[in-house]
Amino acid sequence: MENGNEQLKPLALEQEHEAEYQPLRPLLFDPKETPQDDFVPVAKTISNDIKNKDSNFIFFFGTSESGKSVILSSMLYYLKSYAGVLRPKLGTPNTKEANVLLSDFFENIRQGILPNRTTRDHVTRLDLVFEPNNKSKRVVPIDLTFLETSGENHNEIRRGGNYHSSIESFLNANVPITFVIVTSYESAHREDSLINEFLDELERKGKNLRSVNAVLVISKWDKSGRMDVESAEELDNFIIERLPMTSQRINTYGLTKTYYTVGSVQNSTGEERISLLNLSTAEVLSKWLYKSIVGYDLDYEGTFWERLKFSFSGS
Repeated sequence: MENGNEQLKPLALEQEHEAEYQPLRPLLFDPKETPQDDFVPVAKTISNDIKNKDSNFIFFFGTSESGKSVILSSMLYYLKSYAGVLRPKLGTPNTKEANVLLSDFFENIRQGILPNRTTRDHVTRLDLVFEPNNKSKRVVPIDLTFLETSGENHNEIRRGGNYHSSIESFLNANVPITFVIVTSYESAHREDSLINEFLDELERKGKNLRSVNAVLVISKWDKSGRMDVESAEELDNFIIERLPMTSQRINTYGLTKTYYTVGSVQNSTGEERISLLNLSTAEVLSKWLYKSIVGYDLDYEGTFWERLKFSFSGS
């Protein structure tokens, strides 16, 4: 697992191989389409005894309405629709729940419906296997366990407070874990102190921030009026201005940072819906996550002999 020293660059800033890159085409939605109303979020309380530790855990931190569920659902949608096969891991305690939740995620996001809020005092756990469509033997299948919790629970650690036991069990466990720290474009200036309290909590639990795998995600970047950033300095300046203490931690420990948007979100009927789905930032974050765990890019072209073999097999 990498330590996050390599900065995550927005797609708009990537100049290398620009001619070869084919961006994902946005998905258009019919605003007159009747949304499904039978979405039931699945949440499962995890006991202090964490079973099936043999996985790569991904822990989402963020307050209410920060965009954690949207980021998770759009990342899973990208991985399953464009990068390979994503399926529930057999033999895990919540295989059935994972199937239901994944089905809801995929059906709703394709119709522009945003995920429901996570239940308080519960950890939503998805034990999955991701099998990339890359043919190289170095781009291997991996186990991924996504963890998402209610934003209300994260607020409980303010001023030295404690997490609910269902969350504590994961933070105390000796498992490989990646932290996705989410704050939105509109609320980042109010959450600088809380993010630092969370990082302090990780250090108290013996996690060295110089070697921890973590990324700061500024969600809802579309609220800025753009789907991307004009330059790397724009994102840096936003973090310095709105999150000065967090910016110092990121720079000191070499943590990764990026922005995120799920596309154009409209509120015409009193409920926010996606009218134009953009998976560009989901692609960036998913590829960073895979490389930080495996050490190879999802787009790795293979060794010389593998490339030679691919050229013959494709001819």
